[in-house]
Amino acid sequence: MALKFCAHCATELVWQIESGRERPVCPQCGFVVYRNPAPVGLIVATQDDKVLLVHRVNPPLGGYWAPPTGYIEMDESIEEGTARETKEETGLDVAVDKLLGLYSRANVGVMIAAFAGRIIGGAIAFDKKEVDAVQFFARDELPRQSAPTTGKLIDLWFYELVQEIFSALRAHGERVLKFSSGE
Repeated sequence: MALKFCAHCATELVWQIESGRERPVCPQCGFVVYRNPAPVGLIVATQDDKVLLVHRVNPPLGGYWAPPTGYIEMDESIEEGTARETKEETGLDVAVDKLLGLYSRANVGVMIAAFAGRIIGGAIAFDKKEVDAVQFFARDELPRQSAPTTGKLIDLWFYELVQEIFSALRAHGERVLKFSSGE
């Protein structure tokens, strides 16, 4: 949703060229609205050679299986936020071991840092407002899911990212998840 009024002085924003792009700017105080993607952490966490997945309730990809994923807060590193979100969604504690990739696409509003990790404690427990199931899957049992036919651009993009991760795990599981900590 585009801001209509200045967050600093409540003056109506106007569109003008700022730093080489058209952006909302406050004509009163000069505040510039920069539309930056929100950081999101995703973890491909394993235990006993099985991958942890959650069955999502909310968008993006409500009704789909995916690795634990969530928004990072200002007072935490992306690794800390990824571990916190995993604990919130699953009840499990994870070690965030290796960055698998950084993923972005224009106009979806998020940037996803995907990590490999492992379960180090906790017990499965989840809030049904966010996920309605938590389960471990062997590489050859990863769910095959149809592409979403409704929703927003972020739903399709997130689906494609999850499918890319699942495909890599099916084909190269051990190498995809090889930890960088010397294991």
